[in-house]
Amino acid sequence: MQVEKSNNLIQGLRKLLSEGGTGITATELSQMEKDVKALAAASDECERLRAELAPKVRRMNEILADVKNKYAERKVIIKERFPQERWADYGLADKR
Repeated sequence: MQVEKSNNLIQGLRKLLSEGGTGITATELSQMEKDVKALAAASDECERLRAELAPKVRRMNEILADVKNKYAERKVIIKERFPQERWADYGLADKR
């Protein structure tokens, strides 16, 4: 959205450039155009990376949920079968 707004502003300022009075030079507008193009390219790259990352994050979240469930199930087994003093022996530091 900022790219579009900036491009519109640049076009408008180019029209006013010949009239003067804006205090903006052609060099400044050219630099702004380069910056806007760089922004557009960076934005495109970010969108591409987000598209690549999204399925990987979903997969990681699925694995995380599975690991959490298995942890919780095994934690219950230890807590039910052993006294609290022994929980640390099995990697459980939490208390009841």
